[in-house]
Amino acid sequence: MTGRIWTFSNALSAARVLAAVPISVLLLEGSPGSRTWALVLVVLAIATDFLDGFFARRLHQVSELGKVIDPLADKIAVAAVGVILVIEGSLPLWYVGLVLARDLLILAGGLVIRSRKRIIPQSNWPGKIAVSAIALVMLLAIIDRPGLEPLEAVAFWGSVALMAVSVGVYARRLSIGKS
Repeated sequence: MTGRIWTFSNALSAARVLAAVPISVLLLEGSPGSRTWALVLVVLAIATDFLDGFFARRLHQVSELGKVIDPLADKIAVAAVGVILVIEGSLPLWYVGLVLARDLLILAGGLVIRSRKRIIPQSNWPGKIAVSAIALVMLLAIIDRPGLEPLEAVAFWGSVALMAVSVGVYARRLSIGKS
């Protein structure tokens, strides 16, 4: 574990936070070309989500800041894109509300663990898989092509199930953290 703040992996996470702004602007613009560029940026943001953790471990740059900024970057990007997709009618409000509620619960639980144990808990695999499924749902909503409906339905309901599993795992971690 490193105490360094600016590592390559943390820079990738920070880039994901910053990418939320142009992605949002491009989605709000609404032209076919802007939607394509938004899609490209979303794919790059998803890639940084996988690469930041890989490089943190590979380069021995796991840091306390990285444990915070990586999941925070996910939450910011998902919230920004999700709200816009609700506004334009591509995703239901209840779905994005569920995603945001899950993220707030996880954030609150992490703060509780931080105060009790004096550690910053790392993301876990069920949570990472759930975020990947949510990203797929949003990616498919941005693509918005006829014929993808069966895949969209599987991704949508699969992400709902994965969110439930991840909340359960985080709740268990929180209850264990009480000791």
